[in-house]
Amino acid sequence: MTAQNISGQPHFAYRGNELFCEEIRLSDLAQAHGTPLFVYSKGAMLAALGAYQRGFAGRKVQICYAMKANPALGVIEVFAQAGCGFDIVSGGDMERVLTAGGQAEKIIFSGVGKTRAEMRRALEAGIGCFNVESEAELEVLNEVALSLGVCAPVSIRVNPNVDPKTHPYISTGLKDSKFGVAHERVLPTYQRAAKLAGIRVIGIDCHIGSQITQEGPYLDAVDRMLDLVQAIEAAGVPLQHIDFGGGLGIDYDGETPPDAESLWQKLLARLDARGFGQRQLMIEPGRSLVGNAGVCVSEVLYLKPGENKNFCIIDAGMNDLPRPALYQAFHRIVPLSPRQDAPQTWDVVGPICESGDWLGHDRSLAVQPGDLLAVLSSGAYCMSMASNYNSRGRAPEILVEGTQAHLIRRRETMADQMQNESLVGVKPI
Repeated sequence: MTAQNISGQPHFAYRGNELFCEEIRLSDLAQAHGTPLFVYSKGAMLAALGAYQRGFAGRKVQICYAMKANPALGVIEVFAQAGCGFDIVSGGDMERVLTAGGQAEKIIFSGVGKTRAEMRRALEAGIGCFNVESEAELEVLNEVALSLGVCAPVSIRVNPNVDPKTHPYISTGLKDSKFGVAHERVLPTYQRAAKLAGIRVIGIDCHIGSQITQEGPYLDAVDRMLDLVQAIEAAGVPLQHIDFGGGLGIDYDGETPPDAESLWQKLLARLDARGFGQRQLMIEPGRSLVGNAGVCVSEVLYLKPGENKNFCIIDAGMNDLPRPALYQAFHRIVPLSPRQDAPQTWDVVGPICESGDWLGHDRSLAVQPGDLLAVLSSGAYCMSMASNYNSRGRAPEILVEGTQAHLIRRRETMADQMQNESLVGVKPI
């Protein structure tokens, strides 16, 4: 098994015939905690964060982890201790950040459907900024702020109509997207915001999508953003910070996304050239910090050869790893202990009662029932979107730190699943 087959190197790597996460054999974790099982490398997370920190060295930048990628308390804690802020999209996200030690003043609240209750709670907590996504939301936030006797700190999310060259479901910066204020409505929206007594304009925001693997869309968005900054400030509305969002991709299947350090140096060069180099900047990475920092370990249950397809049935399914079913996404799948047998071509599928329950098509694997496989690049948008479909409990999560393995989520039981449900019409005994 060659190094290029393993996303997450060097934090996930083979030693002899065993796949390790940092200093721990993944097979030992599977034996101790069962499968399916998510395992994350703290070292991989901090290494990914370090690339951003180096790229922004010497600048006024707040890195805000986009926690929808992976909202586990143990993961949030890693980034809070590293000094990160957080990009949230719900009131529940905010409570997780505060529980894990994040600072309210470093929270940015994004999302198109904030409720009045969420706005009120966020204002009471003292969050740093609301990324407002529509003119209607701006008016409601003003009402809520006035009812509390406070001013809401606001950034308007701009929809720059830039194609991020990624999957349609994770493109957010085109004019037909539900996200952000249309480019032609940005200036009048800022002028309106400046007149509202419950609103304090502090910034401008843009996020064009996720799993972006080319630098061109970023740089196009930067140019459009800076044009807007000039127009807004010329109209008498000063801006304290510029938020360029996140979305930088990772290597799932040989993709070569821009290196965070070099990409942001190019971005900063454009800001310098236009006189904005000393502004407070915000950035909201998610997938690029955690995606390749995690794997899902699963056991082969059955092999089912067929006339047209051979099926390798494993105990992880679309409820654990929904990305292939949702986006036809690719994850590398590798054995924890490679066999020397001749490989065969398998469709790797799960136990869920859906034809869409597949993890990988046409994979060359030498496997037998009882073998353990690792689904790579599973740190982002896997457990965060996991479900109880087919009444399956969500998997445990382990955070590895060198030789230490921390259980940050125990396996969900049937009692956990049913604790908020009730029977109707059953007579008490």
